[in-house]
Amino acid sequence: MNPRIEYEMTEEDLKELLDACEPVTCMMIGGYTPSTPQENANRAWEKLGKKMGFDSTTVRPLEKGQRFFSAVPSETEAQKQARIQREQEVKRQEEIRTLEKDIATKQSRLSELRR
Repeated sequence: MNPRIEYEMTEEDLKELLDACEPVTCMMIGGYTPSTPQENANRAWEKLGKKMGFDSTTVRPLEKGQRFFSAVPSETEAQKQARIQREQEVKRQEEIRTLEKDIATKQSRLSELRR
C-alpha cells in the first residue's frame, strides 16, 4: 500500500467541505428524500480527492488545523503495476542479502569445524 501523504486544502476547498456537511432544508414531495449531510460530505471529499490526487476513503485529520489532512495517493493502473514491481524487487533484494548473510555465517562455522 502506498504511504500516507500530508495534504493542505485551500480555504475555498475547506468552505466547500464544511458547506457540504450542513443539513439541507427541503420539502418532501412524492416521498423523495435528499442526500444526507454525510453523503454530501463524502461526495465533497471524493471531488477533492480527484482534484488533489488522493483516495478520498483514506483521509485522516492532522493536528495542524482544519485544512490539513493525510491520505493515500490515488494511482493509475500503470502506477500500481510499477509500484508492485518496485516492492517485489525490494523484497527480492532483501531476501538475497539475508541468504548471503546466512551462507557466510554457515561457511564461517563450517571452516571452524574443519580446523
